[in-house]
Amino acid sequence: MNRWVYSVVLATALAPAAGAVKAQDIPIAVVGPVTGSNAALGEQMTHGAKMAVADINAKGGVLGKKLDLIIADDACDPKQAVAAANEVVGKKVVFVAGHYCSSSSIPASAVYNEAGVLQMTPASTNPALTDDAAKKGWNNVFRSCGRDDVQGGVAGKYLADHFKGKRVAIIHDKTAYGKGIADETKKAMNAAGLNEAMYEAITQGDKDFSALISKMKQANIDAIYFGGYQTEAGLIVRQAHDQGLRAQFIGADALVTEEFWKISGPAFMAEGYNPEGYTLYTYAAIQAFAAAANKAKSLKVDDLSKALKSMTVDTVIGPLSWDKKGDVTDPKYVFYVWKDGKYAQM
Repeated sequence: MNRWVYSVVLATALAPAAGAVKAQDIPIAVVGPVTGSNAALGEQMTHGAKMAVADINAKGGVLGKKLDLIIADDACDPKQAVAAANEVVGKKVVFVAGHYCSSSSIPASAVYNEAGVLQMTPASTNPALTDDAAKKGWNNVFRSCGRDDVQGGVAGKYLADHFKGKRVAIIHDKTAYGKGIADETKKAMNAAGLNEAMYEAITQGDKDFSALISKMKQANIDAIYFGGYQTEAGLIVRQAHDQGLRAQFIGADALVTEEFWKISGPAFMAEGYNPEGYTLYTYAAIQAFAAAANKAKSLKVDDLSKALKSMTVDTVIGPLSWDKKGDVTDPKYVFYVWKDGKYAQM
C-alpha cells in the first residue's frame, strides 16, 4: 500500500532570495490554508510565494516596481475563503496566487472577478473552477496545475491496465476536489473496461475508518483509489495495514509529503528547504503573473488575461501556456512510488 499518483512537471533551478519589499509598490497575495488540516500544504504555497517575490524583486520587479506579498488564510473553508478574498481585495491586490482547495477557489473567484483581480491557483483542480468562469464570461481565473478530468483519465487508465480482473474500490471525501478526482478516475476506468467493486464516501475530518476497511476486506479489495487529502489518506493506509488489508493504495496530487520531490533550486537548498509539491506551482503562478504584466505593460485584469492566453512562460515547473478558459494546455502527469520514505518515478 505504498503507491501514489502525483501530478508533476519538471522543475528548474531557482534564483537566490532577495531583501524586503516596500508597501507602496505592487500588492499581490497568496491565499491558502495557513491553519487547519491542510496547513502543511498552505505553508508550501506561502514559501513558494515568498521565494518568487524575492527573486522577481531582485531582478527589478514588475513594471519597474517591487512586489509586496500579502498572506491570507482560508483554512480550506469556503466561507473563510470568501472572507479572505474580500480581505486581500480590500488591500488593492492586483493578483492572487490561490487558493489550495477547489471548494475555496470556486467561491473566491467570484470576489476576484467582481474586483477585477487576476487569480491563478497552483492546486485547485476541479474542472468547474474554469468551466463555470468561462460560461459566465469571466477572464480572471487561471491555473498553474492540471485538471481532475485530465489527471483522472491517467489514473483511470492505469487502474484498468494494471488491475484487470481485480477488485478496485473508489473512495472519496465528499469535497469538490476529492469527489471530483474520484469520479473522473472512475469514469476513465469504466471506459477502459474495468468497473469498480466498491464506491464509498468518507467525511473529511473523520479519524476512524475501521468499518470501511472491514467492508473492503470482506469485498476482497485489491486496490484502493482515494480522492481526498493527505490526513485522511494517511489514516486509511495506517488503519488498513493494522487490520491486515493488503490492497494497493493509489491517490492523487493532494498527497504531497516531505520527501515528494528531490529536484530543487539553490535558493531553497541554501535555506535547507525542500521545495516540494505546491511550493513550485505557487512560485510558477507568480512568475506567470509577472511575465504577463511585463508583456502587457499593465496590471489590469483584461490586459493580463489577454497576455497570458497569448504567451508561453518559462517557469520553475517548465513552460506554461493557457487555453481560452485559463487552463494549462499541456499538464504532465506521471506515477511516483513511495517506499522506505523516498519517492521514485515509475
